[in-house]
Amino acid sequence: MLSDKLSKHVEGDLSRRRFLQASAAVGGGLLIGWVPSAEADPDSVQPGEFAPNAFIRIDQKGKVTIVSPAAEMGQGVYTSLPMLIAEELDVGMGDVSVVPSPPSDKLYANPILGGQITGGSLSIRGFYKPLREAGAAARRMLIKAAAEKLGVDASELTTADGYVIHAKSGQKIGYGALADEAAKFPVPTTLALKDTSEFRIIGTPAKRLDGPEKVDGTAKFGIDVQIPGMKTAAIAISPVFGGSLVSVNEAAALAVPGVVQVAKLDDAVAVIADHYWAAKKGLAAAEPKFDEGRNAKLSTADVVAALEKASARDGAVGKKEGDAVGALASAATKLESTYQNPFLAHATMEPLNCTVHVTPDGCDIWVGTQVPANTQLAVSKALGLDRDSVRVHNHLIGGGFGRRLEFDFAVLAALVAKQSKDPVKVIWSREEDIQHDMYRPYYYDKISAGLDAQGKLVAWKHRIVGSSIMARFFPAAFKDGLDPDAIDGAAELPYEIPNFYLDYVREEPPGIPTAFWRGVGPTRNAFVVESFIDELAGAAKNDPVAFRLELTAGKDKRAHHVVERAAAISGWGTPLGPRKGRGIALLSAFGTYTCQVAEVTVSDSGEVHVDRVFVVVDCGQVINPNTVEAQMQSGIIFGISAALWGQITLKDGRVQQSNFDDYRVLRIDEAPKIQVEIVKSSEAPGGIGEPGTSALQPAVANAVFAATGVRVRKLPIEATALRSS
Repeated sequence: MLSDKLSKHVEGDLSRRRFLQASAAVGGGLLIGWVPSAEADPDSVQPGEFAPNAFIRIDQKGKVTIVSPAAEMGQGVYTSLPMLIAEELDVGMGDVSVVPSPPSDKLYANPILGGQITGGSLSIRGFYKPLREAGAAARRMLIKAAAEKLGVDASELTTADGYVIHAKSGQKIGYGALADEAAKFPVPTTLALKDTSEFRIIGTPAKRLDGPEKVDGTAKFGIDVQIPGMKTAAIAISPVFGGSLVSVNEAAALAVPGVVQVAKLDDAVAVIADHYWAAKKGLAAAEPKFDEGRNAKLSTADVVAALEKASARDGAVGKKEGDAVGALASAATKLESTYQNPFLAHATMEPLNCTVHVTPDGCDIWVGTQVPANTQLAVSKALGLDRDSVRVHNHLIGGGFGRRLEFDFAVLAALVAKQSKDPVKVIWSREEDIQHDMYRPYYYDKISAGLDAQGKLVAWKHRIVGSSIMARFFPAAFKDGLDPDAIDGAAELPYEIPNFYLDYVREEPPGIPTAFWRGVGPTRNAFVVESFIDELAGAAKNDPVAFRLELTAGKDKRAHHVVERAAAISGWGTPLGPRKGRGIALLSAFGTYTCQVAEVTVSDSGEVHVDRVFVVVDCGQVINPNTVEAQMQSGIIFGISAALWGQITLKDGRVQQSNFDDYRVLRIDEAPKIQVEIVKSSEAPGGIGEPGTSALQPAVANAVFAATGVRVRKLPIEATALRSS
């Protein structure tokens, strides 16, 4: 694929950058920068604003504009990240507005990821300290400006709600009136951040800053972009991975009213028209023909067979403690199971789209992306342009889930637009979006464990077989055959296991592009690990909750606590009706601990309905409890869809699913009741975008066993295996 050709260019330009403090006064305004050589982006500054800066702008009325270093795709960063600055700056959230950041690894790189990337539940974790420091530094400079203006010592001044206050004289000055003077002072080199006991904003429920515009319809997502003179394109890509375009009935397409052009690429064709429906009709009339290439006969069975064969190979060692082989050999009870996770599509509510205008002096891109800097670089490479001449205008994203960590669709849109003199919005139909996704990998796991005579877990051996996303997305992280994402959530467990062995075998499916999906490695691995823990509890003749409590008691207090609380709030152990069951799953990932208990009902025909989900989450210091609750709820809904129906299958080299009729998602009337309990904690903030999805699937699988006695070792859950005899 095109993205494979370009990824090496993007990865080569990324390095492990850490946010450092820097400052400059530009145009008489207040500038706060927290990266090396931080400078204002003049194109992003509005007239009348005092300080073009990395994160904070203050206008003459005291309005604070925060440039979000992370993309907003429904996860709430346009509220939680501003809360960090507002806390230390001492401004109310009602005085804050948010804008997306322009493409710049230099200014907006996530300190953990080393690039301008939104993903991995890392926005709060990466920016918790830098954004607080940005707010604290700005506040210090404003206080100095006020001290000079009032002729008093800075120690006599306090701040609140966007004002510097001199209590002795009763005077107060708004931040807007101080911005020019504050810009003359150097950024402080040492900062004292607030103690958690002083927080007035962090940890309190805050309304979403982007909520009103999403409710009234004024919010602008990528697909909402309207540019003067813009045309719209519908696209068809080779239905077989690796195929190429052979022919197009261009005359038939151009005969459709409104169609203005046909753009041909190596493996795709786009019909450009005055509006989408004309483009769609023109594309149908074009009847593109493709050479299907070497993957024309590929099936899901072929992929699974290759994975099963690869599972016989020794892999790269991910973790080794004690002697797992020897302990297994001498164990009183041995268990061995095989688990499978299918290919999954992202199926975001907003289908792929990108608007591009290629001009003699460069290129403008309007898109919703999780990687604006990578997108800028990739498009510049594809079009042969200087990077700075590619201008990325990022927008709200109607669901990312990892799909918009990729830039393939933006590059394809740019290649289409290059053939047009007008701006072109390229829209993928739902069918094209699902059948030309970059899929969560199919994974095949072999896992075994041993118990001693007392039912204690003494040995664990786990082999993970599947595609390596990291080898493509970030090759520097793929070392000695080991993919850190592939083993994430399987290597570091919250359980006491004296003899532990984990390895990974890379096996790539032919031609099928794979990518991150919500929950990344822990989503796949939690299903395997937590389902197998339940199997072991059964073999030990122990209750699943009691078994987990014993395994965590001496190893991990936070894990132990969330299990205890989840059991308590769910009424664990109380009787349920026939063909009803509870299942539990524990997850330690993304810097967060969560335990879920799912209650299910299995019909006589084998259909599974998730009735209730109880969640206890310890994500360290909470920024916005509303966001934590919403993210756990949304993650659970996303996870249920995958557990019950989610799979991408192949036949004759083609993806068989095409829309929400055969790639099912949970409907509103099927949603369970969800109860979320948040643990109060002073630990460092953890991520919350993905743990809900990761913990849900094994909880449901374990509940299905409790209801039917049937173990689920392959997703999605098959109704035929659960039918009442």
